[in-house]
Amino acid sequence: MVKHSIRLSSAEIGSLWAAFIQDSMTICLVKYFLHHNQDEEIKPLLDKALKNAEGHIQQISAIFTKENIPIPDSFTDKDINYSAPPLFYDMFGLTFVYMMNRLGMINAGFLTANAAREDVLNFHLTTLNEASLLYKASTELMLSKGVYDRSPMIPYPKQVEYIEKLSYLNGMIKKRPLNAIEIAEIFFNIERNYFSMLLCTALLQVVDDKEIKEFIKEGKEISEKQIRVFQEILVKEQLLGNTSTSMEVTDSTVLPFSNKLIVNLFHSLNSIDITLLGHAISVSMRTDLVANYQKFIAEILIYAGKGFNLLVERGWSQQPPMAPNRRELENIK
Repeated sequence: MVKHSIRLSSAEIGSLWAAFIQDSMTICLVKYFLHHNQDEEIKPLLDKALKNAEGHIQQISAIFTKENIPIPDSFTDKDINYSAPPLFYDMFGLTFVYMMNRLGMINAGFLTANAAREDVLNFHLTTLNEASLLYKASTELMLSKGVYDRSPMIPYPKQVEYIEKLSYLNGMIKKRPLNAIEIAEIFFNIERNYFSMLLCTALLQVVDDKEIKEFIKEGKEISEKQIRVFQEILVKEQLLGNTSTSMEVTDSTVLPFSNKLIVNLFHSLNSIDITLLGHAISVSMRTDLVANYQKFIAEILIYAGKGFNLLVERGWSQQPPMAPNRRELENIK
């Protein structure tokens, strides 16, 4: 059989490029958590997360080198201040592994579905499997430590039922109870924003750049607003709402990360948040929920734009691989 040389598609180049940037940030953050970690149960998960991310960087670099594609600039130890006192307690490192791999499974699913060439497809399938295993391990450890908050319980259905009235969609006047899918989306949105709020709380203690500090402060306010709105919905539905997470931030005021790493991390989290809020809209059937998700997407889009401007103005934003400007090549004005 003749073996044909298959070029990388734009989707495959883009997915590998995005994975490289994400894993480069992850390596720095996990190294920092490992440097300060004292919990022997958490350490193996951090070690595995670091090994996975470093392996991804090596594999992507090998593919790009083979294809004569420039390897993106990576974050390095220069973006970490190891001499800074710990900014987080050990439990936040576990929360980080849990959250990053929960989000990683979702992101890897998208990237896998966009790949066809065997080496790229295998790479994304591997990252998906690795994220799934680390998510499982971190969830089990959080459960054993009593720090995992499960979504609200509802009675098991007793029979199959069909929707009989269009009023099922009504969420502005007489609301029906939330269905299980809607509860899950609300719960995990609150959980994700608790994580973001803790991150913002910590970074506001240590960042001294006024513009970046204001950017982080605004991000914290958006997360607090989402938590408040969706908690109120759960309480009104007598589902009690999420248990507030413990404060996992120390009293350190010494910056442990470069400003470049911090703003790029926020840019990445904003992108994920918009994606997940869009998914929540697609599976929610009560109009009040849809309205809230739409409002927050619009707010985060504006906020993400401010973060992108910061990155560009400071020279911290790498340009993704681009298609050629055909009109320019053809000298069309």
